[in-house]
Amino acid sequence: MEDFTTLAYNIFTVWLAVIIVFIMLPSMFGMSLGISEVYLKILVKTLEWATLRIQRGFQERMKRQISASNGIIQRDESPMEEEIVGLRQSRSQYLQRGDFELSDAFYFSKKGFEAIVEDEVTQRFSSEELISWNLLTRTNYNFQYISLRLTLVWVLGVSIRYCILLPLRVTLATIGISWLVVGATLVGQMPNGRENRPKKGGICVANHTSPIDIIILANDGCYAMVGQVHGGLMGVIQRAMARACPHVWFERSEMRDRHLVTKRLREHALDKKKLPILIFPEGTCINNTSVMMFKKGSFEIGGTIFPVAIKYDPQFGDAFWNSSKYSMVSYLLRMMTSWAIKCNVWYLPPMTRKEGEDAVQFANRVKSAIAKQGGLIELPWDGGLKRDKVKNSFKEEQQKNYSKIIAGPDHVSEKAD
Repeated sequence: MEDFTTLAYNIFTVWLAVIIVFIMLPSMFGMSLGISEVYLKILVKTLEWATLRIQRGFQERMKRQISASNGIIQRDESPMEEEIVGLRQSRSQYLQRGDFELSDAFYFSKKGFEAIVEDEVTQRFSSEELISWNLLTRTNYNFQYISLRLTLVWVLGVSIRYCILLPLRVTLATIGISWLVVGATLVGQMPNGRENRPKKGGICVANHTSPIDIIILANDGCYAMVGQVHGGLMGVIQRAMARACPHVWFERSEMRDRHLVTKRLREHALDKKKLPILIFPEGTCINNTSVMMFKKGSFEIGGTIFPVAIKYDPQFGDAFWNSSKYSMVSYLLRMMTSWAIKCNVWYLPPMTRKEGEDAVQFANRVKSAIAKQGGLIELPWDGGLKRDKVKNSFKEEQQKNYSKIIAGPDHVSEKAD
């Protein structure tokens, strides 16, 4: 038993020494030993080989069977009025407007099936689909067994990810969180005059894919965070951070009061002694392909907005956190067993609210700039649809459009008045 304890202690000591010498010390002094670069080059070559092997096997399979259509459904993007009029023309030559036809139900049924099977919103809360397999557990839809060599490479990859990368990242995360808690506590005891604050204030807004967005941006500067109060491990980190600088944490009941949130954010932004605020206006994580509606509260505060575009490389791992499907622990396990986390960050020129521009227009202008820079799809939908039902106003709008077809636009406007 003593021999086993000694062996375990020696292994742990060597493991910790390797991490400190080859990772932590170079990072502390802003140096790079080139290990990450070499690792990524080897990984890219391996994935390229796997992709070519999969494509070759897929082509061989295609010779023996007929390929089905890749698309689930074929959408018709014509306006409601054109589709319904066309549907009526195919059934009746004399009835176009002013009455109800049973065939109109076919249009709404078709649109309903399209929305259920393949809608724009739900797709943004599932993992981004890849063109080829990246040797992780999640595969693309076309992947099947290809060859023994590819299977052996995948098994080797699982061993590397779970036996080397996972323990390495768990160790680094444990050290990092411990340093954060201890360091933030010590910094909180220092007088305000010794705080290392950025020279320029303002509000930093960015698209949101993962909880580690904060960690990535914090490598380039210090920010005051905004968010909901959490319990557990997140709660420990929040309380430690609050000791070092004044972050803006809200209780769940306060988050529902938009005016209270705006007031507290404005008070923080107007205080030049405090760090700039980092805000994710989408309010939830989106799957690295799109930017959804920016809530206007962040843009009612005033001052200068510093937009930031964030785009992860899905080739090495899926950074998206589907909080409605995975817990934080499950998500961290997936992240720590991925090949690597590679992220592109663009700091865009500062933007201010133009004369005569309301908060919604300003938010949309900032969102468009972020989407364009990051190569993301710009969508008007509220990310809250991830958990909430569709607002009644959207349903009423469709009902009004159909009423115009049945009774005419003049009659509908009179009824609305």
